[in-house]
Parts: sequence; C-alpha cells; structure tokens
Amino acid sequence: MNSTIERILHKAVDGGRLTVEEGCALFECRDLNALGRAANGICRRIHPEPYRTYNIDRNINYTNICAAVCDFCAFYRKSTDPDAYVLPREELYKKFEETIALGGDQVLMQGGLHPHFKLDWYEDLLHDLRSRYPQVNLHAFSPPEIWHFHKINKIPLREVLERLKNAGLGSLPGGGGEILVDRVRKAMTINKCLTDEWLEVHRVWHQIGGRSTCTMMFGHIETLPERIETLERLRQLQDETGGFTAFICWTFQPEHTAMANVPAAGAFAYLQTQAIARLYLDNIANIQSSWVTQGPKIGQLALLFGANDMGSLMIEENVVASAGTVYYLTLEQIKNAIREVGYIPRQRNVFYEYIDKLPGNIKRARLPMEASP
Repeated sequence: MNSTIERILHKAVDGGRLTVEEGCALFECRDLNALGRAANGICRRIHPEPYRTYNIDRNINYTNICAAVCDFCAFYRKSTDPDAYVLPREELYKKFEETIALGGDQVLMQGGLHPHFKLDWYEDLLHDLRSRYPQVNLHAFSPPEIWHFHKINKIPLREVLERLKNAGLGSLPGGGGEILVDRVRKAMTINKCLTDEWLEVHRVWHQIGGRSTCTMMFGHIETLPERIETLERLRQLQDETGGFTAFICWTFQPEHTAMANVPAAGAFAYLQTQAIARLYLDNIANIQSSWVTQGPKIGQLALLFGANDMGSLMIEENVVASAGTVYYLTLEQIKNAIREVGYIPRQRNVFYEYIDKLPGNIKRARLPMEASP
C-alpha cells in the first residue's frame, strides 16, 4: 500500500472528509484488508453499540408493466406482453397479512412506470392499505415512479409527494438510482428520470419531512470515477437535507438482461466499493449489506467492511431474482450471521429505530440509534 492511499485512509478514519480525487484514488488500492479495516473503523466510530441490525419486510411489485426500457432489467414487461400483470387488491392483502404474521412492520412496494394509471389510483391504493394495516410502514414508489407520476399527471412534484404522503406513504425507497451520471443513465435506459430528477424527488420529499434510502447499482458500463461521482451527488444532497437514512449498494446481475454480455462483478469489487462508500459518505449513518446479490458469506463479511445492517429478511423479492440471483436466508440465519462476527442482532424499522426488546443480558443504555427521551 503506497503512502498516498495510507494517508487517505488515515484521513477518513480520523473523521476527515474525502475529496472526489481521494475517493477515486481509493479504487487503485488492491489491499482489500486495508480498505475493510478503515471502513470498519469508521463504522465502529459511528455505531459503537454492540448491536448490528436487520429488518423484516417484503418487496411487493404491484405491477411489472413499465413504459421505460432498461437494458439491465429482466423484470419489466410491456402492457401487451402475455405475462404482464397488476396485482389484485386481494392478493396484496394476503401478502401484507403474511408479512405481519412473520413479524414484519414494513412493505417495500414498487412497480414499473405504468403508462395509464393516474395519481388517484395510487392514492386510493395507499389509503386502502393504510386503513387496513396501520401498523405497517408503506415504503413505496421509487424516484423514477414518482417522477413518472409527476409527468403523466402534469402535477407539480411537491403536490404529487404531498398527496401521496397524505394518503399514507411512509418513506421513500432509493430504487432506480443505479449510477447517478447521465452518460450512464442515457446509455442504459429510455423514458426514465435522469440524475437531477432522481435527486429532486428525494430533495422535495425531504423538504416536506420525509425520509428515504439511497442506492447504487454498479459493475456494468460505469467507470470507477463515475461511482465516486454518484457518491458525491448523494453526499451533497445529504448535506443539504439530511433526509437519507441509509445507503445500499449492489452489483449488477447481468443474467437474462439485454446486457448479459457484461461480466458479472465479483466479491472483491463489491467489498471494495462498499468499503469506499463507507469512507466517502461521512454524513449517511447507515450502510446496508447486500447479501441478496452476494450470498450469505459475503453479505456477512460486509459487516466488517463498513456495513452496520444486514438488511431485510426479504420475504419476497422479484426484480433481482428475475436476473437469476436467488439467495434467500431465514431470520435465524440472518441473526447467526450477525452473532458470528461478534455482534448482537436487533430488529429495526426503516428509520433505524429498534423495535424489538433489548436482550435481557445486556445492560440498558441509551444508544446512538435510539431517540432521546
């Protein structure tokens, strides 16, 4: 490891803010252990508590009909395709009830950019689900969907978000982020929001009091500096609004997509990129492991490379699975993965508040993730 990389790592661990140039330089570091140690050091400074977290939720894709064309997506369908669908309400109710029965407190609900549904369709959906299941947080509609609602209805973005919030929208997922560089987005997608539009959805949501997550899908046609540019755009918006609760990154899954010729990124690239994200995103408190794409062992190792959260039990997942990735873990496997790296597993909600009982053998203390009394 050269002296420049060593200096950058020390700077980050000591709480200094990395520049774009320093972030790019870190991708030249092939000493994965050094990156992991530095990212873990920052994670332990931000989260000194003896816990690492998980949540129980379900991904429900209410429709696969989409007006956008994304080369990296194996899930979307045109409305005329024989396997295009919109889930009936009765099926949604069943999925919600199964989630609640398994201890879940949240549903992540996303779909394609449906070309015909108006905003009142989504408002009615939220009203219905909120009234039936008030204990479940509706973590719904990715920024590309929200931007699509804004465009197709010709309604100001703030009004769209306020109406959805009033109807029961609890938090906003970070889906559709991919790489926040227009060169990449234009090369891979048609009829989908660009970088500034994706960020503006989050900005306005934060301005009206909402919280959201942010994401990055990498390992396709982006350059390494474009990964840092994505992190920089997220960091800038977080400086402005403080509304992101967590960052999640994962590798592109090429199988069954129009980009199947792209070599799949491996565990090294994943752990390296997540560690660099932890070093760079000094204002986003939580980093989530992506065991869904990496498998249980690398997902567990991510807890030593900057992640403080194992993510969701993920009762259901369709989009990544459509590209051929089919990793599934039981709740006990998730808890054991946390225990095996020396932490106590605890269940949290989307706002990173603990929602389980404190283990009886641990002395009660007010911890950084808990609200002040």
